[in-house]
Amino acid sequence: MEKVALKAQIRDKAGKGVARGLRREKQVPAVLYSHGKSTPITMVNKDLTRVLNTEGGEHALINLTLEGGSGAGVKMALIKDFQLDPISGALLHVDLMEVAMNEKVKVPVAVHLTGSAAGVKEGGILQLALRQLEVECLPAQIPDFIEVNVAALKVNESLHVRDITVAEGVRILTDTDATVVTIQPPISAEKLESMLTAAPAAEAGEPEVVGKKKEGEAEVAAAPAAGAKGKEAAAPAKEAAPKKEAAPKK
Repeated sequence: MEKVALKAQIRDKAGKGVARGLRREKQVPAVLYSHGKSTPITMVNKDLTRVLNTEGGEHALINLTLEGGSGAGVKMALIKDFQLDPISGALLHVDLMEVAMNEKVKVPVAVHLTGSAAGVKEGGILQLALRQLEVECLPAQIPDFIEVNVAALKVNESLHVRDITVAEGVRILTDTDATVVTIQPPISAEKLESMLTAAPAAEAGEPEVVGKKKEGEAEVAAAPAAGAKGKEAAAPAKEAAPKKEAAPKK
């Protein structure tokens, strides 16, 4: 992986107000994490944006020059995480992780497909199940991407993590049985038409209403409403109630 040289200023102040002020000045608030410590820093927005927009930029190895404060010096770092504005897409915040060149790191690496799958030529549909694979290696060995050749894949065939070969010194941590890419059979014209013209389940038939009178049944008086008030709701009309015989006198 190619190294990227960037500069950062150590800052003493933090908070939402400080962060908004930095963004107005085309700066990005960031934090450098190192062995349990965190150092608030400020970086130039356009420099970070340029790195993130390059191939493998999200996991670029950064030669970071820190200026100002007691922690000034040169550090090697990786971009651990970053936050974008959901509306404008502007870079809001970046987390960096300091690394040692002789210590292995774990990072996700993008999957790149090469070749024209035989199954696609037969009308099959290619589905990419995993867009990234987690790998472990030394910082200098982090690949920009992992190349996966799908030329030999036919319909109903899949390629798994165990089928992928990577450079020496790089170990894939993702489950070896996980499917990376598969070729699904094509959908027939008849099946596609039936899927498009099938009536929704709600329109398949009129639902039966509970308590609905069936043909031939005698009509019965409707039950009083649950929210009714007064004696009318508590008992049927007097005319409908049977007369009660008086008890014999003793």
